[in-house]
Amino acid sequence: MILIIDDDIAVRTSLFLLLKNEGYEVAAAQNQEEARNIVQKNPPALIMLDLNFSIDTSGKEGMQLLQQIKKIDDTIPVILITGWGTIELAVQGMKLGANDFLNKPWSNDHVLQSVKTLLDLREKETTKHTRKQLDSLYNFNQIIGEEEGMLDILETVGRVANTNASVLITGESGTGKELIAEAIHHNSLRSSKPFIKVNLGGISASLFESEMFGHVRGAFTDARYDRIGRFEMANKGTIFLDEIGDLDAGSQVKLLRVLQDRTYEVLGSSRTKTVDVRVICATNRNLEEMVAKGSFREDLLYRINLITVKLPPLRERQKDIPLLVDFFINNLKEIYNRPELKISREGIKWLQQLPLPGNIRQLKNLVERSVLVGMKDNLEIDDLRSQLQLSPSIKGSVQLPEVGTITLDELEIQMIKKAMEFHKNKISRAAAALGITRSALYRRLEKYNIPYDETAD
Repeated sequence: MILIIDDDIAVRTSLFLLLKNEGYEVAAAQNQEEARNIVQKNPPALIMLDLNFSIDTSGKEGMQLLQQIKKIDDTIPVILITGWGTIELAVQGMKLGANDFLNKPWSNDHVLQSVKTLLDLREKETTKHTRKQLDSLYNFNQIIGEEEGMLDILETVGRVANTNASVLITGESGTGKELIAEAIHHNSLRSSKPFIKVNLGGISASLFESEMFGHVRGAFTDARYDRIGRFEMANKGTIFLDEIGDLDAGSQVKLLRVLQDRTYEVLGSSRTKTVDVRVICATNRNLEEMVAKGSFREDLLYRINLITVKLPPLRERQKDIPLLVDFFINNLKEIYNRPELKISREGIKWLQQLPLPGNIRQLKNLVERSVLVGMKDNLEIDDLRSQLQLSPSIKGSVQLPEVGTITLDELEIQMIKKAMEFHKNKISRAAAALGITRSALYRRLEKYNIPYDETAD
């Protein structure tokens, strides 16, 4: 049963009929006392709660009722109903345990999607499976790992894939966030629809609207043709917003609107478009700290993290390193036609002891460099060590200055220049050696005015 709590009969009736027509059992309450009685006697599967009652528009009554409901049964998902003017109240409600919030006037499709998502998440049981069992249930072919922590992550991915829940994937650079996003999409009901990847760190603030929402011819000086935005490309499918922590304040506001009500306007057009899309975000930054500092919107954070998946660094997955190395070697056998290629057992044990700050990406590059440079089919520790010592990203290969003799920016500049020089200005290799993405390196090159040859890569 779904319980609607609102003092406005028009709102109650509208939601009641909408949900009833979709086959849900629905009940309604017009005040706090009536709502509490229903929750105590016949706990609903989900509650839709308006924050404002009677003439009080402060939201205080709604907040109090939310807290009382959570004391009665903390497992009941709650969707708050609010207007744009009370988004801050909705965020407070999320902190008190609400699961989602909808704006007035709402989209019926958005309401039904939110209801279905929360009910699906509640119904799905969390069970422990072996890696073999998980592979029989889901398509996780590209994800390597059998560590307990990774199995828990794959359980979560499988559980949420078939819902429309927004997912936030966090973790250090090189931990495989994009692979997890792809796994969520490929195991979802949207798998036959587009999966659009957007690196937000590589989009400037001035181009954000054009890139994300599209533009019409003549919208600005260089707009010679109409352009379809990324959200329109992803319609009916999934959009993956990587490096969302790099988004500037103005772009965060524009993104929030489309995530709130699934509507946007093409740049240069006054026509409003709607979009049906699942949103998956990723970042290697601490968004909670950014919220505390005021550099990331709290309402945007609550909008994107209905489910959070935190990927562990490779140093916490030492048992998975042999599996990853084996996977890389098998790929390299085919690519370079070297069927006898392998790494010795001692070499793999040595790899397991490395800190690998660049995580899986760095391990992959280290193995591939060793294969390309080494002429032997059986790689030993010395073959791997020789390539490791050439990487500027490894502690010990660079003499660190004394504290107080150089600033952090100056040290970063030196490291970037050293990596670019060693890798002959090849952006992808320098970025991998530094343990960052290509777009992150591009941003730093521009920030520090470090010259580079765009054709060298």
